[in-house]
Amino acid sequence: MKLYSVPVLVALLCTCVTAGASDQKSSNPDQSSEIPHLSKQTRIDLIRGLSDELIYIRTAFPMGKVGLTLKDGVVSPNGEDLQRMMALWGPAVKPGDEARITNVVIKADRIRFEINGGPVKKQKWYQHIQVGGGMGTSPVAPSDQNANPRGTYADLVFDHYVPDLTPQKFKDLLRPVFDFDAKSAVEAYLDTVPPKVKEAIQNHQVLVGMNREMLIYAKGRPPKKIREKDGETEYEEWIYGEPPQDVDFVRLVGDDVVRVETMKVDGSKTLRTEKEVILAPQPSVAKAGDQQKPANAPSLRRPGEAGPERPTPSGSQGPPIIQPPPPVQNPSGPPNFSI
Repeated sequence: MKLYSVPVLVALLCTCVTAGASDQKSSNPDQSSEIPHLSKQTRIDLIRGLSDELIYIRTAFPMGKVGLTLKDGVVSPNGEDLQRMMALWGPAVKPGDEARITNVVIKADRIRFEINGGPVKKQKWYQHIQVGGGMGTSPVAPSDQNANPRGTYADLVFDHYVPDLTPQKFKDLLRPVFDFDAKSAVEAYLDTVPPKVKEAIQNHQVLVGMNREMLIYAKGRPPKKIREKDGETEYEEWIYGEPPQDVDFVRLVGDDVVRVETMKVDGSKTLRTEKEVILAPQPSVAKAGDQQKPANAPSLRRPGEAGPERPTPSGSQGPPIIQPPPPVQNPSGPPNFSI
């Protein structure tokens, strides 16, 4: 057994401790190298620099009190969840819309950027004043705490805390939802559409398969518009141009361009009906007047009596049409009321 003197043992012990500390340091990054917490000056610069900033929207925001969350470049809700909210509530803002950041709220691990007044309307100071009388009190001005239909927000979320970054870096992180660099709505909108649609809009051309919004960006609003009906299908014909120039007849069914007919100056005609661009399916929004009929509607007929049926528009047999019984006539007295 080899014996060591006390100084040698102390030296060996110090060497082991130093080696262990070095191994731990190599496995865990130095805390001093992490980005520090948001400083007071950066907080002031961020609020001053981005409040009242004019921006363009790069993605759809649903109406209501729920905005979008952005973390690590991923926007949520998205996909089918976002489509479902858009179908249910409609859009607060859409890609290409001009908006304004009206408030910047810094929290523990996120920054909330409210746009167009935020999702909830703020009360004015005079809306808190009430006047009392013998019958109670009443406000001087009406109070409105309802959701702001055109206001919403985006939360920029970080891990654990908000780091100390420059205002430009925060703008870069917000790029998936806000466009700070575009000079017009068209520039902002072009970055959100497929390349083929972008090229067509820049060249003021119409493609079969575009939606109504794309058509407006490509050709503007039509000088003339005609509503027609082809059988059971209602459509709009948007007319661009007048002779002796080329005239474009663009047909829309619902929100989609289904036909483009161009009358040339030389008298020739071109017609396009095949889809030239395929877009992601959009959720259908139920109209205000639409009502779903119950499967088992109440009937005035006795059990076992069959009622007349009529085919639905698609040709299938729908629910029976309930006919009330004929009124009972009483010649000797006043007429009875029918049900």
